[in-house]
Amino acid sequence: MAAEPTRPVKIIAAADDFGAPLKDALVAHLRSLSIEVEDLGTSSYYSAGAEVGRRVSQSSAVRGLVACGTGAGVSIFANKFPGVYAATCLTPSDAVNARSINNSNVLAVSGKYTSPEAAIEILDAWLNTPFKSACPANEGEPWPREIQTFLDHSLVEMPEIGKEGAFDTCAVCCLVKNRELNPIELIPGGSMKIVRETPTSAFVRFKAGSVEPAHHHTFGHDLVVLEGKKSVWNLTKEEKYDLTVGDYLFTPAGDVHRVKYYEDTEFFIKWDGHWDMFFDEDLDTAKKAIDKELGLTNSTVS
Repeated sequence: MAAEPTRPVKIIAAADDFGAPLKDALVAHLRSLSIEVEDLGTSSYYSAGAEVGRRVSQSSAVRGLVACGTGAGVSIFANKFPGVYAATCLTPSDAVNARSINNSNVLAVSGKYTSPEAAIEILDAWLNTPFKSACPANEGEPWPREIQTFLDHSLVEMPEIGKEGAFDTCAVCCLVKNRELNPIELIPGGSMKIVRETPTSAFVRFKAGSVEPAHHHTFGHDLVVLEGKKSVWNLTKEEKYDLTVGDYLFTPAGDVHRVKYYEDTEFFIKWDGHWDMFFDEDLDTAKKAIDKELGLTNSTVS
C-alpha cells in the first residue's frame, strides 16, 4: 500500500546561474504553501547540487530542490551523497514516477526548458505523491505483488548501495548469489544451475579434488572461471589449459576433454542448444590418467 502524502519538514534549495530564476519562483511557491525553505542562493556551476545533496544526506526529514540549465548536472552532483535520490523531472508525470518508484528526496528542474508555471505543476506533483503510489509508469494501476515487494525492500537496500562489501561488484556473481545449484548426477562433486535457455547459460560448481572424465558435447561452450583453480586437458587437440579466476576457455563441439579441480571452483558457462554429455572413459580411468600426467609434470619440474 502507498503511504499517505507527507509534506517535508524543510526543503533546501539552490541553483546555478542558469537555474536561479526558476529556483526563485519555486521557493516563493513553497513558502506560499507554508513549507519551510532554506535558500542557499546561487552557486557557480554544479556546486549547488553538491551542497544540497550533502545537506539532505544528513536528515531524512529534509528534501532538496536544485536547478540548473538542464537539471541534469545538479542532479548528478546531488546523487554523489549517500541516501540522496535526486531526479530530474521535466513533466508532472516524471515527478510522480520519481516519488512513487524511487522515493526521490531531491527534485532537479531545468531553468532553460521549463517555465515557472510548468515547474510549479511539477513541484506540486512531487510534493503530493507518496512512495509506492499508483503512477503513470504503471498506467495508474496498483503495483503487482512482485514489484510491491521490490519497492518495500528498496527502502533498506538503496541506502546500502555504494558501501564496501554491501553488494557483489561482479554482475555475473550477483545473478548466482543465493541460488541453489542442483547436483550433477553423472559426476560426483559437481552441481549446476541453468539461468537461461537458448542460448543456454549456467553456473557450475565443483568441489576440490573432483574430476570430470573425458567427455564431449554436441555443442561448443564458453566458460569463465569465477572462483578456484582447474586444469582442462583437450585430448582432441592434445593441449592442456590451467585456469584460475578470470580465465576464459572455449571448447569446440566434439572435442574430447577431461578436467581436474584443485580447489572448490565455480565457473559461468554458455552454450547453444540443449545440454548433453557423452563420456569417453570412466572415472577411475580419468583419475589414473591425471595422476600419471601430474606425476610426470612434478618429476620434470623437480
